[in-house]
Amino acid sequence: MSELTAALTGIPVGPLGVIALPGCAELARKIDNYLISWRTAKDTESMRTTSYKNYFRDSYLIHVEFPRFGTGEGKALILDSVRGLDLFIVCDMFNYGVTYDMYGMTVPMSPDDHFANLKRVISATGGKAKRITVIMPMLYEGRQHKRSRRESLDCADALKELCEQMGVDNIITFDAHDPRVQNAIPLHGFENIAPTYQMIKAMVKNVPDLHIDKDHLMVISPDEGGMSRCIYYSTVLGLELGMFYKRRDYSTVVNGRNPIVAHEFLGANVEGKDVIIVDDMISSGDSMIEVARKLKDLHANRIFICASFGLFCNGLDVFDTAFDTRMIDRVFTTNLIYRTPALLEREWYTEVDLSKYISLVIETLNHDESLSGLLDPSDRIDDLLHRYGYR
Repeated sequence: MSELTAALTGIPVGPLGVIALPGCAELARKIDNYLISWRTAKDTESMRTTSYKNYFRDSYLIHVEFPRFGTGEGKALILDSVRGLDLFIVCDMFNYGVTYDMYGMTVPMSPDDHFANLKRVISATGGKAKRITVIMPMLYEGRQHKRSRRESLDCADALKELCEQMGVDNIITFDAHDPRVQNAIPLHGFENIAPTYQMIKAMVKNVPDLHIDKDHLMVISPDEGGMSRCIYYSTVLGLELGMFYKRRDYSTVVNGRNPIVAHEFLGANVEGKDVIIVDDMISSGDSMIEVARKLKDLHANRIFICASFGLFCNGLDVFDTAFDTRMIDRVFTTNLIYRTPALLEREWYTEVDLSKYISLVIETLNHDESLSGLLDPSDRIDDLLHRYGYR
């Protein structure tokens, strides 16, 4: 049993329930297994009281179905009681591996479709749950977080709809593109969690000859917007920090954005050093590969990419080529969103499992205790580095 879960002594907010939206079944099963094992390990007679009603269960997953009509219209059908539950809804807004039939065509689910399913399942609870927490690892419309011209503010609108109209109490997300979007719901819980500890742990386990010191390793931000997360990496690891900034053509708009003209580097000498490029997501991968190319031009040694979310919108070929030409050495992304079977088979790819961490968050919130110890992993990172001989 985890030391963190053993220390949770508060009375639960209510009986625990977990709902997995389509595309999250695998992640939800792992979460459920952790919750079952932790609670089984601390099963005592004193905990079998009314205060701990339904605390021990064979599974905390709530059975839900999402049938659809031939037109593509859908609904949510909850098959178990949710009355009085402390309900956690796990969703992946970007799982295009889930499909449905519409007018005889097979259609991949878009983020809008997943968001509609989220609202459907909240509606299906009928207001009977005691508290609703939405765990949305990659924030829906998170990149549409600000207005620079006459355009919609989709992320803020979605958060307001969930919390102010549909009764969601807390939003749990990971590595939000801009966490200031939480200002849209100032009176509701919004936790933006960085998977820094899990990323570093995956690196030290999968790169045995890694040297974590200023002479051999450096942290690089691919743009100015990602500097805050890179500053944290460089601080806890004791490394030098560098940054690329994107020079854009503001006279032209392509696909709603100003195209990048060039990436310019600011920072110390990278020659002969291994480099960790840290970002929140890999979309097409073009910018990331361009940054890697620039670093190789500056005579960097090995290049490791750490991104919370690997979308790979334009496929994997560009990364295959970059790996074959030794431009990159390894890519780390989490299992918080959909990964294609082809990605999981790539030699250059390493998956970072966050299921245990989410389980800890759920268990802590259900006991109505502070998340501070989970949100700041600096002590755990220090212990990890000592354990692997880096300190």
